[in-house]
Amino acid sequence: MKLKVGVLCGGRSGEHEVSLKSAASITDALDKEKYEIIPIGITRKGAWFTGENVIQDLAQGGSLEGNDPIAIIPDPEVGGFVKLPREGGESPSPSKEVEKLEVVFPVLHGPYGEDGTVQGLLELAGIPYVGPGVLAASAGMDKAIMKMVFQQRGLPVGKYLYFLRKEWEKDREYYLDKVERKLGYPCFVKPCNLGSSVGISKAKSREELLRGIEEAIQYDRKIVIEEFIRGREIEVSVLGNDEPLASLPGEVVPCNEFYDYRAKYLDDRSLLYIPAEMDSSSASRVQEMAVESFKALDGSGMGRVDFFVEEETNRIIINEINTIPGFTQVSMYPKLWEASGVSYGELLDRLINLALERFREKEQLKTTVEF
Repeated sequence: MKLKVGVLCGGRSGEHEVSLKSAASITDALDKEKYEIIPIGITRKGAWFTGENVIQDLAQGGSLEGNDPIAIIPDPEVGGFVKLPREGGESPSPSKEVEKLEVVFPVLHGPYGEDGTVQGLLELAGIPYVGPGVLAASAGMDKAIMKMVFQQRGLPVGKYLYFLRKEWEKDREYYLDKVERKLGYPCFVKPCNLGSSVGISKAKSREELLRGIEEAIQYDRKIVIEEFIRGREIEVSVLGNDEPLASLPGEVVPCNEFYDYRAKYLDDRSLLYIPAEMDSSSASRVQEMAVESFKALDGSGMGRVDFFVEEETNRIIINEINTIPGFTQVSMYPKLWEASGVSYGELLDRLINLALERFREKEQLKTTVEF
């Protein structure tokens, strides 16, 4: 019997296109002898559809007429989704239109997918899913909370500060002064809950800082400002649940001034060195810190941890963890595992098995109290 795997992608975030690319790679690579693949795409407005070509249709921005609108039901007795009436059509028969899912592979980057929202829905629905749980997803998505958790664990992070949009709008000069006093220039301005470098800018002056904050608040109500750290950008992939493993470290050399959206996905000129040229002691240390940061958030399945290694001191600083990293054939997460001896196809198998393992463990927990 083939395992029914729902590959969930798209979504209501600035990383919609990246998600579709990741999902297309995964559906192409999953073993068709082992799995029955059910693509599920979420539009930019949040509507859910399934269909053989839904990923391509969303990527091309074309019509979704040939796809079925669906909704996952938060009822573990259903354990899947029901098809909804198409526009202008009659309601389908529930008894015929319930589709069971044995595991879901969320490939959603950013808000409404990587932030614990979809994970919560799947928990309620009683469906196993790949990747982080609700806590790890939500804490890993919020860059300020994530840094606080790392600090509590004793892990080194760079200097930062954060504030809300309403606080900014009440007193812009106060926060501009605070950034200059505590962090100085250059510094990085980021939406707190977004990835793929969307909305991120490097500010070298008060004017650029002001412009960067105004850009970032278009994407999030919370803004984080980080100090500039001159150093190498090192990344490590993590795989596992309670006993996670770390890949060989890799290094990113951006083609632009920093590893922005264009450098990651459009310009195709950034350099990736896998494995990174590091002495064995430093390599072991970043691997250990990657695992520690993953455990600090109670991560599961996968995670990519990004570091800075300061040029002058060789000090290792954690930048962030990405709990659902990019997953195309050329993305850093699978490439690091490939260099570590785990092929793309085997990596997908392991992640699905880890999802089922975690689900079975949770199923053994008591949900009632006997007196």
